[in-house]
Amino acid sequence: MTIHKEGRNSIIVSFVFALTASILAYKFININIVAHVISALMLLFWFFVISFFRIPSREPVISENHILCPADGTIVVVEEILETEYFNDKRLQISIFMSPLNVHANWYPLSGVVKYVKYHAGKHMVASHPKSSTENERTTVVVENIKGQEVLFRQIAGTVARRIVCYSQIGDKATQGENYGFIKFGSRVDVILPLTAKTDLKLNDKVQGLLTVLATMS
Repeated sequence: MTIHKEGRNSIIVSFVFALTASILAYKFININIVAHVISALMLLFWFFVISFFRIPSREPVISENHILCPADGTIVVVEEILETEYFNDKRLQISIFMSPLNVHANWYPLSGVVKYVKYHAGKHMVASHPKSSTENERTTVVVENIKGQEVLFRQIAGTVARRIVCYSQIGDKATQGENYGFIKFGSRVDVILPLTAKTDLKLNDKVQGLLTVLATMS
């Protein structure tokens, strides 16, 4: 396991905050047990921040026919939709809700060329809400594979998440399983696929980035 580069400043700041709070507790609180509790809570808080930015060691099975899961979390949508940002036709949507306890790195679900990248400012509704896909702060990326098939995936900020990090740029070579971004503190990722894509996933399934196959492309 490693720590994502996006977490370095947060970990340092949270450590300083936790240490300062503990020192002040011992200095100004005469009841030792209360100071001990505050100090323990600050330590747990710091460990939580570290764990949020963890990147587990995983070996994905690379396949041009598979769409790998781009994030850890729970499946909250598996349905046919009318996609209006890029395709303007009917597509299969699979959405993953990421709780604050999940790994929050995002990985390319397929290899190809980045054809589209767009950031949208927006609201911060609960990321599991259906309207979060079109109304929340979000970044959309489209990758075209070697067969000319395009897959759209969208990072969505939630109520707690306030920062989306996306490294993709139009024209980049996307490599399946490579880290392409990060969402801080609770969020969602939508994957928009052709209707011909096949999936065995259903609502409330738990998925893991890089390890779970979201769908198979024909």
